[in-house]
Amino acid sequence: MSFQSISPIQAPGTPMQVAFHRTELAVILSLYGRMVAAGEWRDYGISCLRDVAVFSIFRRTAENPLYRIEKRPKLRAKQGQYAVIGIDGQILKRGHDLKPVLRVLERKLIRAVE
Repeated sequence: MSFQSISPIQAPGTPMQVAFHRTELAVILSLYGRMVAAGEWRDYGISCLRDVAVFSIFRRTAENPLYRIEKRPKLRAKQGQYAVIGIDGQILKRGHDLKPVLRVLERKLIRAVE
Protein backbone atom coordinates (compact mmCIF):
# COMPACT_ATOMS: atom_id res chain seq x y z
CA MET A 1 0.00 0.00 0.00
CA SER A 2 1.38 3.41 -0.89
CA PHE A 3 0.45 6.78 0.51
CA GLN A 4 0.57 10.06 -1.32
CA SER A 5 0.54 13.43 0.29
CA ILE A 6 -2.08 15.62 -1.29
CA SER A 7 -1.21 19.27 -1.21
CA PRO A 8 -4.02 21.80 -0.90
CA ILE A 9 -4.90 23.82 -3.96
CA GLN A 10 -3.46 27.31 -3.78
CA ALA A 11 -2.56 30.11 -6.11
CA PRO A 12 1.05 30.20 -7.28
CA GLY A 13 3.23 32.46 -5.18
CA THR A 14 1.05 32.33 -2.05
CA PRO A 15 2.78 30.94 1.03
CA MET A 16 1.53 27.83 2.83
CA GLN A 17 1.77 29.70 6.13
CA VAL A 18 2.13 33.24 7.36
CA ALA A 19 5.32 34.18 9.21
CA PHE A 20 6.96 37.28 10.62
CA HIS A 21 9.74 38.82 8.54
CA ARG A 22 13.16 39.37 10.11
CA THR A 23 12.62 43.14 10.37
CA GLU A 24 9.25 42.62 12.06
CA LEU A 25 10.79 40.20 14.57
CA ALA A 26 13.59 42.68 15.30
CA VAL A 27 11.03 45.32 16.31
CA ILE A 28 9.00 42.87 18.39
CA LEU A 29 12.04 41.33 20.13
CA SER A 30 13.44 44.79 20.91
CA LEU A 31 10.28 45.64 22.83
CA TYR A 32 10.23 42.16 24.39
CA GLY A 33 13.82 42.55 25.63
CA ARG A 34 13.04 45.87 27.29
CA MET A 35 9.99 44.42 29.03
CA VAL A 36 11.97 41.38 30.23
CA ALA A 37 14.65 43.71 31.63
CA ALA A 38 11.89 45.61 33.46
CA GLY A 39 10.65 42.31 34.94
CA GLU A 40 7.23 42.46 33.28
CA TRP A 41 7.46 39.55 30.82
CA ARG A 42 9.20 36.20 31.07
CA ASP A 43 8.42 34.00 28.06
CA TYR A 44 7.13 34.09 24.50
CA GLY A 45 5.87 31.76 21.80
CA ILE A 46 5.61 32.09 18.04
CA SER A 47 2.96 30.35 15.93
CA CYS A 48 2.98 30.42 12.14
CA LEU A 49 -0.38 29.27 10.79
CA ARG A 50 -2.06 29.33 7.40
CA ASP A 51 -3.85 32.69 7.84
CA VAL A 52 -2.08 34.28 10.79
CA ALA A 53 1.29 34.57 12.51
CA VAL A 54 1.10 35.04 16.29
CA PHE A 55 3.74 36.23 18.77
CA SER A 56 2.38 35.39 22.24
CA ILE A 57 3.77 37.08 25.36
CA PHE A 58 3.62 35.38 28.76
CA ARG A 59 4.25 36.56 32.30
CA ARG A 60 4.95 32.96 33.34
CA THR A 61 5.35 29.91 31.15
CA ALA A 62 2.28 28.01 32.37
CA GLU A 63 -0.21 30.86 31.91
CA ASN A 64 -2.37 32.13 29.10
CA PRO A 65 -0.65 34.84 27.05
CA LEU A 66 -0.89 38.39 28.36
CA TYR A 67 -0.76 39.79 24.84
CA ARG A 68 -0.79 38.43 21.31
CA ILE A 69 0.77 40.29 18.41
CA GLU A 70 -0.92 39.03 15.25
CA LYS A 71 -0.09 39.46 11.59
CA ARG A 72 -2.99 38.81 9.21
CA PRO A 73 -1.99 39.68 5.62
CA LYS A 74 -5.59 39.31 4.39
CA LEU A 75 -6.50 42.45 6.37
CA ARG A 76 -3.69 44.50 4.81
CA ALA A 77 -6.01 46.52 2.56
CA LYS A 78 -8.78 46.89 5.14
CA GLN A 79 -8.05 47.45 8.83
CA GLY A 80 -4.33 46.77 8.81
CA GLN A 81 -2.48 43.50 9.06
CA TYR A 82 -1.02 43.99 12.57
CA ALA A 83 -2.99 43.78 15.82
CA VAL A 84 -2.24 43.65 19.55
CA ILE A 85 -4.78 41.56 21.44
CA GLY A 86 -5.15 41.47 25.23
CA ILE A 87 -5.63 38.50 27.52
CA ASP A 88 -9.42 38.78 27.27
CA GLY A 89 -9.43 38.79 23.46
CA GLN A 90 -10.01 42.54 23.14
CA ILE A 91 -8.14 44.21 20.27
CA LEU A 92 -6.02 46.93 21.89
CA LYS A 93 -4.60 48.40 18.68
CA ARG A 94 -4.71 47.58 14.98
CA GLY A 95 -2.88 49.16 12.07
CA HIS A 96 -0.88 48.97 8.88
CA ASP A 97 2.54 49.65 10.44
CA LEU A 98 4.00 47.53 13.26
CA LYS A 99 5.82 50.21 15.29
CA PRO A 100 2.77 52.43 15.98
CA VAL A 101 0.72 49.33 16.85
CA LEU A 102 3.30 48.24 19.43
CA ARG A 103 3.27 51.65 21.13
CA VAL A 104 0.22 50.49 23.10
CA LEU A 105 2.54 48.01 24.86
CA GLU A 106 5.40 50.49 25.33
CA ARG A 107 3.12 52.68 27.47
CA LYS A 108 3.08 49.84 29.99
CA LEU A 109 6.87 50.31 30.39
CA ILE A 110 6.60 53.98 31.41
CA ARG A 111 6.16 54.34 35.17
CA ALA A 112 6.13 57.23 37.60
CA VAL A 113 9.28 57.49 39.75
CA GLU A 114 8.74 58.28 43.42
